[in-house]
Amino acid sequence: MRIGIITGEYPPMQGGVGAYTRILAQHYAQLGHDVFLYADHRAREANPHIHLTAPVKRWNIKTLLHIRAWASQHQLDVVNLQFETAAYQMSGWIHFLPLFLPNVPLVTTFHDLLTPYLFPKAGALRGKIVNYLAHRSSGVIVTNHEDYDKQSHLKQIALIPIGSNIPDTLPAEYDRPTWRKKAGANEDEFLIAYFGFLNQSKGVDRLLKDTADLLQAGYKLKLVLIGDRVGTSDSANIHYAQTIDKLIADLQLMPFITWTGFIDEAEVSAYLQSADAVALPFTDGASYRRGTLMAAIQHNRPIITTAPKVAIPQFVDQENMLFATSDHDGNLTIAPCIQALYQQPALASSLQAGTQSLAQYFQWDSITAQTLDFFQQVIDMRGKIS
Repeated sequence: MRIGIITGEYPPMQGGVGAYTRILAQHYAQLGHDVFLYADHRAREANPHIHLTAPVKRWNIKTLLHIRAWASQHQLDVVNLQFETAAYQMSGWIHFLPLFLPNVPLVTTFHDLLTPYLFPKAGALRGKIVNYLAHRSSGVIVTNHEDYDKQSHLKQIALIPIGSNIPDTLPAEYDRPTWRKKAGANEDEFLIAYFGFLNQSKGVDRLLKDTADLLQAGYKLKLVLIGDRVGTSDSANIHYAQTIDKLIADLQLMPFITWTGFIDEAEVSAYLQSADAVALPFTDGASYRRGTLMAAIQHNRPIITTAPKVAIPQFVDQENMLFATSDHDGNLTIAPCIQALYQQPALASSLQAGTQSLAQYFQWDSITAQTLDFFQQVIDMRGKIS
């Protein structure tokens, strides 16, 4: 199969969509498919079996015309658009890509159909053009249950989860006590890891406030914040990061926090494996769309998060993760979850056993196979119609 992939984000650019796209492209190439990438000018790819075209500085109508010529030149069997608003500089033009690819099936992978905090003034217009893209695409892939519920009326749609873009591969000569010290934790301290960029949906402010309350109550805690503050495509979150900085200062948490900054995959893996728990208190609930949650699952860590907003049968409170509760004022709090893991080592072991079973749903070989099968279904359906 000759597979074209369009993405606004690709390594070395930082971001989950880019990392996801690269992993899938590598898997396609390993299986013998011809892979052609069209991307932002900052993208790089050393794999000779992945053919990169990376001219884009602005996503506009000229870009769409260039994509049409690119698809024709390479005689693509299918084009897969990796869609997430911020990755395309908030440009509306990308939504009209189906008009420019009349002769090749277009499958759009929607990584997030939530109204973005990055573009709140778009109002109903954004919803309309996103729906236009979904309805005019030959097929749609969604990565989570929330988006599937919104688009389940489409004829050609598949729910295919993302996997972890951080393999469970530790650095050479990994030593857990050494890495815990790098994270600022002594042997008798409980180390909580947070992984991911900062934005308003991640609940980092809640994590900081609960950590401060528990420290004041006498719990021996340390917190390691893993990764860079904001990604390449979401620089608007700089303001939120500044808010978090102020909160850390106001709560006098600096002596209890280690912030790693940008580090490579093996180092991320080392910090995750060195933590006693991973806290991911998403304000919109645990979801398949969260790559950081997939990383915690892949690394078989005890996970503290928030209950999904829609039914997800695989996520079970007290079995493979702990869901945050509400305090007496009705506010979300993860403090009881931290306390439970702090006081009950057997609970952590039980959760890890559950997480190990959960990980089977998010393996890249399975994700690749499901995606290729869907591409073929879309190609076959288009052939029947034409």
